[in-house]
Amino acid sequence: MVVYIRQANTADTELIRALTREAYAKWVPVIGREPLPMTADYDKALQEHRFDLLYADGVLSGLIEMIVLSDHLLIENVAVLPAFQGRGFGRRLLAHAEAVAAVLGFAEIRLYTNAAFTENLSFYDRLGYV
Repeated sequence: MVVYIRQANTADTELIRALTREAYAKWVPVIGREPLPMTADYDKALQEHRFDLLYADGVLSGLIEMIVLSDHLLIENVAVLPAFQGRGFGRRLLAHAEAVAAVLGFAEIRLYTNAAFTENLSFYDRLGYV
């Protein structure tokens, strides 16, 4: 399988919106509403944040949204399509963000998730995030 990551541009807005909606759909019944990434203004976000897209065999499979702040990199969103989950793509996207942070000179990355997203909490914990 050929996997690569490329930086998104404004032409990718609809792809980002569709991927995020599909990736987060499983959480709607858990929290009783659409999670914020499902309703985000991606036209605006693409102008203010960095999005990198992960492709597997030419298929958009995941993304990471990062915000460069004064003293750290904030991971706003990590999303992997359900059909591609469990293949290490989330881990790969986070490693990519760590590399981006290092290039920018940051020693710290921050992220957050909904407390009800227990799978995410366990995943981030296994990777050393607190």
